[in-house]
Amino acid sequence: MAALPDTSLHDKRWTLVAILGATFMLLVDVTIVQVALPSIQKDLQASFTSLQWVIDAYALVLAAFILISGALSDRLGRKRVFVGGVAIFTLASLLCGLATGPVFLDVARGIQGLGGAAMFATSLALIAQEFTGPARGKAIAYWGATVGVGVAVGPLVGGALTEAFGWPWIFLVNLPIGVVVIALAVSKIPNVRDPDAHHTDYGGLVTFAGALGLLVFGLLRGETLGWSSSVILGSFAGAAVLAVAFVLVERRQARPMFDLSLFRQRAFVGVQLGTFAIGAGMFAVLPYLTLYLQNVLGYSPLEGGLRMLPLMAMVFVVPLVTRRTTERLPGGLVLGFALLVSGAGLLLMELVSPTSAWTVLLPGMIVAGLGVGLANPAIAHIALAVVAPQRSGMASGISNTFRIGGLATGVAGLGALLQHGIATKLPNASRGTIDAIAAAGARAPGVSPTVARPAFVHGLELVIAAGGVLVLAGAVAAFVLIGAGNLHPAPAATPAPAPAPTAATPL
Repeated sequence: MAALPDTSLHDKRWTLVAILGATFMLLVDVTIVQVALPSIQKDLQASFTSLQWVIDAYALVLAAFILISGALSDRLGRKRVFVGGVAIFTLASLLCGLATGPVFLDVARGIQGLGGAAMFATSLALIAQEFTGPARGKAIAYWGATVGVGVAVGPLVGGALTEAFGWPWIFLVNLPIGVVVIALAVSKIPNVRDPDAHHTDYGGLVTFAGALGLLVFGLLRGETLGWSSSVILGSFAGAAVLAVAFVLVERRQARPMFDLSLFRQRAFVGVQLGTFAIGAGMFAVLPYLTLYLQNVLGYSPLEGGLRMLPLMAMVFVVPLVTRRTTERLPGGLVLGFALLVSGAGLLLMELVSPTSAWTVLLPGMIVAGLGVGLANPAIAHIALAVVAPQRSGMASGISNTFRIGGLATGVAGLGALLQHGIATKLPNASRGTIDAIAAAGARAPGVSPTVARPAFVHGLELVIAAGGVLVLAGAVAAFVLIGAGNLHPAPAATPAPAPAPTAATPL
């Protein structure tokens, strides 16, 4: 591996502050938006599909560009890509706050996802670049805790801002954070790159983004247009064709942005399947729980956010109190156990009924939060342990692609299940009525709350059950494919000459 530039401990600490600040902003934005969805729906008169796009426009672009951002960070330098991503994210946050309609907001969210991809792809790579040995483990623990803080305070901050100032402020709050992070990154982080990275894999970007985009579109619109319609079948067929094309393109690349040779490692496959499962099965359920708390039980944004706090608080606290213990245990067993606990927590939430209070969700929230808190640092450790350090940008990109790709497909797929559950409860209801209940719950215009409430809850039960099954499937993958074995970096696909010393270049 090329020698890293000598940086002082003080600079490394500020590097970590910048990384954690960006990660906080990135993750807070996900949960803040979830709490504000009912307010956005009422203010912008958004349909259920438009509400899903508020989440998925961001997640889709984020997932599509994480890989290319990781590859670009290896080629151009992680600092350059990181700073550029924070700048784009901050500007897009301003556009989101100024949105006057659903389409405007969805487009701005997509731009936000572009900046978020660069931030997400480089965060773990910058940690791997700057820290080694026990210091790296501690830095990753702080990163995992920051993920937890972002998830934990998002509902509270989002609820408070939405009630006090209106939903645009959930985006405008990013502006001062972004400015501070850029200032720290420019002055404190060295720009380290991989000297063996010489070109950008645009073919891989186009085929991967196209495949994921068509898949998510099909899932989002399938329940409305009909799963056997030519549009939906064509979307899924196109996604399959582009996925095959992506694999062919990557196999022909000397240095692909998505190194398929890594999938020869059982541990690498296991961690990616587990990561996808927690995105699609756990985090994709949260927007629908938010809609339930506000649109069915009638809580305000802040009150709904407070009731999500038990889950979010566990995500924050668990990595801090368990780090020393879990670092001594096999990563596969930790991740498998974490996913098993998360899945069990989701299934506990199946106790929800049309007449239940929010407290019926409380045991499941606590158990699920415990599992997620254990899973986040385990995923980070395993993802970095199975690749050579100089490809850490690529490894970080792949891991986060599976996480956010899981969120994008999960929100779309679970939303279709919610609509299907409502339709089966109300077999004679029009498509417009089903969409209205999915978007506004018991507050759906023109629908009696006594009709809308049990229909929404029936759909929510399907959503929770499907999420739990997905997470449990991820637990099986972690136990079987990673297990208790030692983790070793993947060998290079082809011999390469020893790299020249890597220099820290100015931004």
